[in-house]
Amino acid sequence: MSLRIFITGGTFDKEYDALTGNLCFRDTQVPKLLEHGRCQLDCPISTLMLKDSLDLHDDDRARIAQACRDAAETRLVITHGTDTMTTTAQVLAQAVPGKTIVLTGAMVPCAFGASDGPFNLGSALAFAQVLPPGIYIVMNGAVFPWHNVRKNRELGRFETIRS
Repeated sequence: MSLRIFITGGTFDKEYDALTGNLCFRDTQVPKLLEHGRCQLDCPISTLMLKDSLDLHDDDRARIAQACRDAAETRLVITHGTDTMTTTAQVLAQAVPGKTIVLTGAMVPCAFGASDGPFNLGSALAFAQVLPPGIYIVMNGAVFPWHNVRKNRELGRFETIRS
């Protein structure tokens, strides 16, 4: 099984800066989460960027798409901010055919302890191994095709657009 993890940032990797009182990026949480979860998968990790998804631009999404196209692996997991995850998924659907790509993130930073991030990462890795080629969003144990999902900001979850 060829599987790779791409890191793009988002709430998933944010940490609290005690000096400024702001959330910031220092490094990805993914290697630590895989170790704590006793992950047995041999999957390389590539950090593409550490950005809030609201700060992603077209060139960032083009970079993500190019990395997916260039990857030797056919199954990819991308950690991503939840606010524009569906936008990136749409770009990937148009730009990267023939691969299974799963985007996931977190509503609460992984560094905070009571985060949904570790569960989402584990779910994304599991779904990426069994789903057919396509672009998917995996959040809170559910998998959604890229074109039939939205973030419900009032309820703080992802949901199907059309049933």
